[in-house]
Amino acid sequence: MSTYLITGCGRGIGLALARQLLERGDDVIGSVRDGEPPIRHERLRTVRFDVRNPEAIDAARDSIDGPVDVLVNNAGIAGERTDRAHAAGVDDFAEVLDVNVLGPLRVTRAFLPLLGRSDQPKVMAVSSQLGGMTFPPTGHVAYCASKAALNKLMQAMAHDLRQDGIPLVIAHPGWVRTDMGGPSASIAPEESAAGLVNLLDDLTLATTGRFMNWDGSERAW
Repeated sequence: MSTYLITGCGRGIGLALARQLLERGDDVIGSVRDGEPPIRHERLRTVRFDVRNPEAIDAARDSIDGPVDVLVNNAGIAGERTDRAHAAGVDDFAEVLDVNVLGPLRVTRAFLPLLGRSDQPKVMAVSSQLGGMTFPPTGHVAYCASKAALNKLMQAMAHDLRQDGIPLVIAHPGWVRTDMGGPSASIAPEESAAGLVNLLDDLTLATTGRFMNWDGSERAW
């Protein structure tokens, strides 16, 4: 049994992850910006913070007594869609970068002390194939750019955390039927979550720093 901290666990992939981990007997600490996740469980604890708010992140960390074995940076936003890359709104672009790139940086940095208390610490960053340089551009230019930046940040962080014995995986969750992915997406949140759990179970220092698909195959950067 391990303790997982999942950001953005109130819906979508984060909620599906929480459900599967609880069903198999793990403890889950789920972050939400407000409200409660739509599940109740004796091994589920909710903490509230926005990944843009370092003071709230630190307060959540300080409220947790034991170690965190696995940190899943899942929270993210899509931002606006534009027909032309140069038409992207600067303020929207900045907000997407703040949430999708600086958010995981803030959270990982804050929770490193609790990961350091674990016998088998691990970190996952939920990214997207849209952040790959080999993937065709889409109208969500801010989202794509944010995931490319997240990939590079987490690749560098995996290199640094190796010396601390903390492996890190960057994961494409698939095109998932969530509010962000839309109803036409190819897989259900439960299928994606099952694949992400398998990635975490198999993650070691020998495989740290890789960009992986939810199905266990490795992606091109």
